[in-house]
Amino acid sequence: MLQVHQFPCLSDNYGFLLHNSVTGETAAIDTPDAKEYLRQAKAKGWTITHIWNTHWHPDHAGGNAEIVAATGAKVIAPKEVERLSAIDEVVEHGDTVSLGEHIASVIDVSGHTNGHIAYHIPEEGLAFVGDSVFALGCGRMFEGQPEQFWTSLDRIRRLPTRTTLYCAHEYTAANAKFALHADPENEALKAYAREIEAKRARSEPTVPTVLERELETNPFLRADDPALAARWGGNAPHETFAALRAAKDAF
Repeated sequence: MLQVHQFPCLSDNYGFLLHNSVTGETAAIDTPDAKEYLRQAKAKGWTITHIWNTHWHPDHAGGNAEIVAATGAKVIAPKEVERLSAIDEVVEHGDTVSLGEHIASVIDVSGHTNGHIAYHIPEEGLAFVGDSVFALGCGRMFEGQPEQFWTSLDRIRRLPTRTTLYCAHEYTAANAKFALHADPENEALKAYAREIEAKRARSEPTVPTVLERELETNPFLRADDPALAARWGGNAPHETFAALRAAKDAF
């Protein structure tokens, strides 16, 4: 059985520890704050044995070296993480990684960075998506191109609809404001936004989210919708996506 322990760290990141209760192995999903990860693992009685990085940014891989020094954990990551730390196993799209008997598929979700990956564990119905997609949003396009990023988001869209998406930041309230601006007639989105507002008023997390709901409400996952294309322009989904991303950057 796999257990996911989620906790806030830094200013708006979420940390995730993925624990195999049979083998005792524990994967740190990204490492924004090494000390907090080590503290959280100790409190759970777990030892971090693996690090699974999604991309190279310091708020996702900056704690690798300190955690490795403390635990001897094996670092599994896309090649771009070499900018920050040593990697024991470089992975790319189509590879698999394991935590005991549990197998995760590696998915190319580049666009935020050019080497960004996600980890999908189909038998558990969950995916760790880093900064590729957020509840009602997606990552900034720091390195990629619109067609590349849309292709990545389409890979996420094609996962089973009940997949739980563990995204890495608490950006949902701000994302909801833009989503309502982008898609003002979406009744499902309006209801979702009200729930988000209530959760944040109680200081509750809005992460994880479920793909099925994002497919109904997240404008960045709906760039192939004719109504959004008509509102935002673009003869192809990646063009509509590009218009939405540029508008969000300036919102």
